[in-house]
Amino acid sequence: MNAYDGATAVVVGGSIGGLTTALLLRDLGFSVDVFERTPTALDGRGSGIVLQPDTLRWFTERSEQHPQDLSTSTEWVQYLGTDNEVVHRERTTWSYTSWGTFYRALLADFGTDHYHLGEYACGFDQDQQRATVRFVSGREVTADLVVFADGITSTARQRIDPAAALTYSGYIGWRGTVPEKDLTDDTRELLRNAITYTVVPHSHITLYPIPGEGGTGPRDRLINYVWYRNVPEGPELSEMLIDKRGIPGTVSIHPSQVQDRYVDEMRQSARRMLSPAAAEVVARTATPYVQVVSDVRASRMADGRVALIGDAACAARPHAAAGTAKAAADAWALSAALEEAAGDIGAALRKWEPAQLDISARLLERVVDMGSRSQFSNTWTPGDPSLRFGLYGPGR
Repeated sequence: MNAYDGATAVVVGGSIGGLTTALLLRDLGFSVDVFERTPTALDGRGSGIVLQPDTLRWFTERSEQHPQDLSTSTEWVQYLGTDNEVVHRERTTWSYTSWGTFYRALLADFGTDHYHLGEYACGFDQDQQRATVRFVSGREVTADLVVFADGITSTARQRIDPAAALTYSGYIGWRGTVPEKDLTDDTRELLRNAITYTVVPHSHITLYPIPGEGGTGPRDRLINYVWYRNVPEGPELSEMLIDKRGIPGTVSIHPSQVQDRYVDEMRQSARRMLSPAAAEVVARTATPYVQVVSDVRASRMADGRVALIGDAACAARPHAAAGTAKAAADAWALSAALEEAAGDIGAALRKWEPAQLDISARLLERVVDMGSRSQFSNTWTPGDPSLRFGLYGPGR
């Protein structure tokens, strides 16, 4: 008999990290329910994900779905100058997906019978045997194990480590996508088989192709980008983060909700500052959105029968393309610890926590350095191996 047959688990947060966790716990024998705060099906706003081994591991080891059906790939990393000249190019293969494509694939494997929308977790209590999660709806759910995968604004992190606060980086990311087929022939050819950077003083942009809603074919693919721009903390940032409805944001402003004057300025600045290919992609984006680039890291990830994973435990700026990989790595390591503990959940969490805290600390140190080099010291050098993607280090 499996050590966890008959055991129950609650996963708070139904995004990629939460679903990966839920699938792995179910494989161990847990009866798992996932609770997502959003009242409707999740939408990744078209954003892209660089696929690293931990991110893909569910599909390479456990799923009947095939990774190649979920992703695009490129053979080169290239840097473009302000006249579209290639200032650096090296052969390096990376694969990518869209957030929505990957989320829907995980949800298809988990199913919707135990996936609950519109439930905002606001607190928890626990004793030696069980943990109980409270929701703003008035619902309470008790389980043997509770995993909070509720993202950068995690309510559980505030409880487990009250000192862990979001720290603004000093810059924001403009994000968006454009159908590859809508670009000019020259731009499409230049960008289609590479992850592309343009680095300018105090800023840089990253672009790569991802699957569209219709799939991975040439007429379905999108060019996804993140353009990092400095915005001082204070009134300038606060004003920018008020959306068209008059609602202030702290983490992002959704597509179609960014004030028009900021979108207009962004497009004009792209034409002035970036390579023509990158500027074309930015200018053609119908509904760009703003992501506030911040960091936070909890000093604890485990408390009795309660665990934090992914951005709930450590949210690090995107320069290493490791956010979803970190969430998946946390989930796989937790699964391994639980399996080894043979039913002792508290012991499993205590053994799991130190290594994951160490990975978080190393990742955060790296991406803070990468951001400083790009946005402030202007020492981001094309081809520098220390600037490559990877959760555990450059290229790893």
